[in-house]
Amino acid sequence: MANKNSNLGAARMNKNDEFYTQFSDIQMEVNAYLEYDPDVFRGKTILLPCDDPEWSNFTKFFAQNFENFGLKRLISTSYAVESKKYKNWEPTLFETEAPQYDEDKSKTHGKIFTLDRDTNNSGKVDIEDLEWRYLEGDGDFRSEEVKALRDESDIIVTNPPFSLFREFVAWIMEANKRFLIIGNINCVTYKEIFPLIRDNRIWTGCRFNKRVNGKNMTFLVPDSYELTGTELYTDESGKKFISVAGTGWFTNLDHGRRHEPIQLMTMADNIKFSKHKEVKGHQYNHYENYDGIDVPFADAIPSDYEGIMGVPISWIDKYCPEQFEIIGSGSGYLGQSIGITGIPKEHKKMMRGHSAAGDLYMMVDGMPQVPYSRILIRKKK
Repeated sequence: MANKNSNLGAARMNKNDEFYTQFSDIQMEVNAYLEYDPDVFRGKTILLPCDDPEWSNFTKFFAQNFENFGLKRLISTSYAVESKKYKNWEPTLFETEAPQYDEDKSKTHGKIFTLDRDTNNSGKVDIEDLEWRYLEGDGDFRSEEVKALRDESDIIVTNPPFSLFREFVAWIMEANKRFLIIGNINCVTYKEIFPLIRDNRIWTGCRFNKRVNGKNMTFLVPDSYELTGTELYTDESGKKFISVAGTGWFTNLDHGRRHEPIQLMTMADNIKFSKHKEVKGHQYNHYENYDGIDVPFADAIPSDYEGIMGVPISWIDKYCPEQFEIIGSGSGYLGQSIGITGIPKEHKKMMRGHSAAGDLYMMVDGMPQVPYSRILIRKKK
């Protein structure tokens, strides 16, 4: 996973957070919630922070569907150009030809776009009716100005900066809002995020880490984006995109796939028929410092095991709350909090690589081994 997410890691280190979501990804995800509840957005005020309303696909999508979804109000805010990493930017004609255009504010102030009425008397409310003005500040979601917009909204939808994901989720939860946002699978291991997942206050969206046309979730990036490699490519028109593994939607809006239990085999059948060489023909490893077994693949969870199991964090996309309960995390501080004991010195001396207090470990061929981040689960009776 480290190699697949190298570009994301570099983006986080350098705060290259300007990843712009494609219209098709937004459409496919939102449609899943509408299929589950056609009135999920009806009468609601939607806030799209951390955005670029003039060309953002989030703004375009919800504005075009304002009447179809029965929205009450749409609010979209942008971040000031001078506060961004990439500043090689020119204002659009949409801005410069508006009577409220201000050359100085265009660089130092964020903008707010609102949609709630038919301003051009066309007989419908759509993208042509967007109204805008400059914000008092730079549009940072942590400002009191944007907090006030958060508090008046019902649902928050956006692709927040990866480097600020923890802080952004805390900002949402502080106001107890519904949301649909994009994040990376590794946030499941964060001590600030995992308890929210465990307590069913956050879950993965309908489409998470799903490959389309052979690519992971793909984002538009600025022309001057610094990363290179196979995950970065340019389309026929010269636009630059980055494909990021392990990325998808997090939400607290309900959808049908969340309640679909995964089909499982018994332990005996897994050992006999599993497609994974690590499982087929092998007994499941029991942890040395916690009462549970290690399950290296989500589809290898034994249907007839009643105890605690450690599964990969990628399992979270298949979590059905009616089928399993989440006990805790098997790593670091979170592991310590549920009673995972330390690794004895004699075993730690034999280990290759890093291990921390609270990490699960098991013996494999006579050698102690710490599996990559595990979620501890138990089947519901």
